[in-house]
Amino acid sequence: PILCRSTLRARPFFKFKMVSLKLQKRLAASVLKCGQKKIWLDPNEINEISLANSRRNISRLHRDGLIIKKPVVVHSRARVAVRNEAKRKGRHTGIGKRRGTANARLPVKVLWMRRIRVLRRLLKKMRDAKKIDKHIYHTLYMLAKGNQFKNKRVLLETIHDKKAEMAAEKALAEQAVARKSRAKARLARKAEREAAKKAASEE
Repeated sequence: PILCRSTLRARPFFKFKMVSLKLQKRLAASVLKCGQKKIWLDPNEINEISLANSRRNISRLHRDGLIIKKPVVVHSRARVAVRNEAKRKGRHTGIGKRRGTANARLPVKVLWMRRIRVLRRLLKKMRDAKKIDKHIYHTLYMLAKGNQFKNKRVLLETIHDKKAEMAAEKALAEQAVARKSRAKARLARKAEREAAKKAASEE
């Protein structure tokens, strides 16, 4: 039948009142130890859920599956990982991406600390291994402190040069001692010969 406006107006208008589940949601959040946003109430079982007015009843409904704690929303870091991998290769680090000064991004002091620690570690290692003596160690330590060595290679070269120089000095000193001892022996022999000659002439 076609309903005209007058008949619609004459009909009583029924309002369906929704059941408030505010209490049940609050209790469920307390029982399941999460926020109320994470609580899911089964829309098909609203009447049964509305009767639950205690934590024990809420726990029972949770066991039955009428009340569920929603899973944590995934905040994927996959894109971040991909970008960081690219940054390790040097991408996305041009002039336009830099916000701080060069010194703010990688301080000169940090570079100095890294370098000096490498040099001092090498010196200590070589001294402990008896490859250099304490005098060379101290000399090179102070030179390193005075910013003399750019890197480990330069320090190693200096160590080799120092050792070669010391070896040469030692060889020269030994040669001088040997020369002196030979001269002394020659003079002693000459004195003996002269003494022998003198004794022979006196006879």
